[in-house]
Amino acid sequence: MKNIYLIGFMGTGKSTVGKILAEEFKLDFVDTDKMIEDMTGKKISEIFEDASEEEFRRLETDVLRNITEGKGRVVSTGGGIVVTRGNLELMKNSGLVFTLIADANTIHERLKKDETCRPLLEVDEPLDEIKRLLFERAAFYINAHHIIETSDITPREAADQIIAIIREELAN
Repeated sequence: MKNIYLIGFMGTGKSTVGKILAEEFKLDFVDTDKMIEDMTGKKISEIFEDASEEEFRRLETDVLRNITEGKGRVVSTGGGIVVTRGNLELMKNSGLVFTLIADANTIHERLKKDETCRPLLEVDEPLDEIKRLLFERAAFYINAHHIIETSDITPREAADQIIAIIREELAN
């Protein structure tokens, strides 16, 4: 089976949905952010602090290239992976790409409950920053093979929608 890529803004459910999909299809689950942390021995926030967002994006692309050489994985990506030229095409050429999308208020509420450090949201008005980044990335997110709206559904329901799409595509 080709890779299944989950793209979208932080807080849309990529990791949770990805783990459900991996279990359902008996595939390996990988998270690009976790792979970068394992490779560098640093947290994402430390990479942003010690180097730069540009360096992080370079590492992200290196990890993605390694992933695209194989198949049979469910890949949860960092929310900004699509802003680097060529990354979306790499994913689309080596698998099915699903954007998980949610509205800014839902994302904001979810992230307030999340203990994970989010360097891009370390600002005075995180909701405004979420809206700005969503707008900036929308042109990339809409170019996935499929879009799943996750604002008002559970991760299981989002996974079930993706499972149905994949099964339909496998049948054709």
